[in-house]
Amino acid sequence: QVQLVESGGGLVQPGGSLRLSCAASGRIFSIKTMGWYRQAPGKQRELVATIHAGGTTNYVDSVKGRFTISRDNAKNTVYLQMNSLKPEDTAVYYCNADKILGPAGWADYWGQGTQVTVSS
Repeated sequence: QVQLVESGGGLVQPGGSLRLSCAASGRIFSIKTMGWYRQAPGKQRELVATIHAGGTTNYVDSVKGRFTISRDNAKNTVYLQMNSLKPEDTAVYYCNADKILGPAGWADYWGQGTQVTVSS
């Protein structure tokens, strides 16, 4: 079955860096857009960054200049390099794919989430 597996979260001091990874596994024929969302306790999940198969990227204003999304299409993997981290970046980060073509057709997928905590 198609699934997304993400990793790389952890505890970091303000100003530090983390790199998140997310790999899509299973029998995959094509992936359109991949991205990262985040959700803090009691708050709505928000878009952080997206990247299309051709390389076009989009970022929420609050992370521009600090975060970089990238993608390895051959490995069906997306990354999020997070630099100059701030306490307000603390959240569970979720990988997303919109959409993946597998044996059952096109569908959206979410990763299990990885915790990022920025604190002194």
